Amino acid sequence: MGVMKRFEQRLEGLVNGTFAKVFKSEVQPVEIAGALQRECDNNATIWNRDRTVVPNDFIVELSTPDFERLSPYSGQLSDELAGMVRDYAKQQRYTFMGTIKVHLEKADDLDTGLYRVRSRTLASSTSQGPQGPQAPQGGPAPHAAPGGYGYPPQPVSAPPMPAGPPPGHPHAAPPGHPHAAPAGRPGPVAGGRTRHWVEINNNRHQITRPTLVLGRSTEADVRIDDPGVSRRHCEIRTGTPSTIQDLGSTNGIVVDGQHTTRATLRDGSRIVVGNTTIVYRQAEG
Repeated sequence: MGVMKRFEQRLEGLVNGTFAKVFKSEVQPVEIAGALQRECDNNATIWNRDRTVVPNDFIVELSTPDFERLSPYSGQLSDELAGMVRDYAKQQRYTFMGTIKVHLEKADDLDTGLYRVRSRTLASSTSQGPQGPQAPQGGPAPHAAPGGYGYPPQPVSAPPMPAGPPPGHPHAAPPGHPHAAPAGRPGPVAGGRTRHWVEINNNRHQITRPTLVLGRSTEADVRIDDPGVSRRHCEIRTGTPSTIQDLGSTNGIVVDGQHTTRATLRDGSRIVVGNTTIVYRQAEG
């Protein structure tokens, strides 16, 4: 049985079904669970061939109506979400610097149905390096790691270890091996050059710089005339892989059907900002 299915079943059995009320809200717990999984994937840091560290402290920002619906169950829901992260990390062979915690917070700038997930790496006071997946525990949150929310976690109480050998190296783990570097990580590229562009309302906009800012402002790299789009709404960063980052917009971004603040892009990814759909494209040569 998959991690998400087990999470759903645990929620259904909590407090004689009181979570049935929660499922009627615009933001559902399963959506948040999926966003936490993506947050782990997007912020995974390879320490060495045997250890990939992911954030362990998460803040889920909700609109006022959604927060009020979920807050009566916030303690139980936070524990279940933390348990889901632990199970997912075990499945993906991720490790943590400290205890897994999930916090729900109200954000006045979000409309009903929208949410943001932020994450950081927090080291336990007794931590001497990456730890295996842990069960959620209580107590105050420890000191934050440098870099804060929304960026790849930085080791706190131990110096960075060298990454494993690059793909193709005689000592590198073969593809599909549990210790192999995740697909899409930066590595040697044999020739060729990747072109990047976005398609908006049947118009193609080439991405010729490492970053591309989209928004309603005339100062944005690509201007989108849509009242639901903020002046500086989001930023695409080309690389291996390419990513998109919300820049604190009012209405957020939806990538391939998922509300998010940061996501990995693939050729054909569909990004929705306001009432506008953007298609991200990339091709070799």
